[in-house]
Amino acid sequence: GGGEIPVGTPQVAYRYAYGFRLPSDAIRPLQERHADMCEAKGAEVCRIISMDQAENEGDYAYGSLTLAVRARDARSFGKDLANASGKVDGELVSSSIEGEDLSKRIVDTEARLRARTVLRDRLMDVLRNRRGTVSELVAAERGVAQVNEEIDQAQSWLAEMRGRVNFSRMNVSYESGAPAGGGFMEPIRNAFGSIGSVLGNTIAA
Repeated sequence: GGGEIPVGTPQVAYRYAYGFRLPSDAIRPLQERHADMCEAKGAEVCRIISMDQAENEGDYAYGSLTLAVRARDARSFGKDLANASGKVDGELVSSSIEGEDLSKRIVDTEARLRARTVLRDRLMDVLRNRRGTVSELVAAERGVAQVNEEIDQAQSWLAEMRGRVNFSRMNVSYESGAPAGGGFMEPIRNAFGSIGSVLGNTIAA
């Protein structure tokens, strides 16, 4: 079918995460700046998935922005986001890149799709030529309906996986100060946050 991936090309879906620390009143402006930078690239390159802010607990504030960025532009765009934070006294305190290799799942799903399409064509042939008994024709009709469902499902899986390969997910979080009662966990959060470790956030949570 169309858009099939050349054999041997690794199909990796990347997820980027960036964490910024900045004064609470600077969170919204930086978040808006980052969102504008995404929109300025156009929907072919960057799309905003979600954007939210929470201001509470005195001087503690938090915001997040989730983007889908065209894979080949994602790393350089991440650097642009980090550079923009300097203008509002923001500091990049954590960053990470994770890749998930979807090659095998994509190849398997393509093979399944081809096999199901062949089967459907055979069943359609039986129905068209009205070969077989009534019960066999009824079974063929049921078979076509079921195979069509499986074909639709395989096509949507393929579209979703290819989408994840073509557009990297980018999660950007913004945080100021420490939540009231953050207390003794804060140094742990800082220590791990500075090396961008998922572990630190798990312990702090």
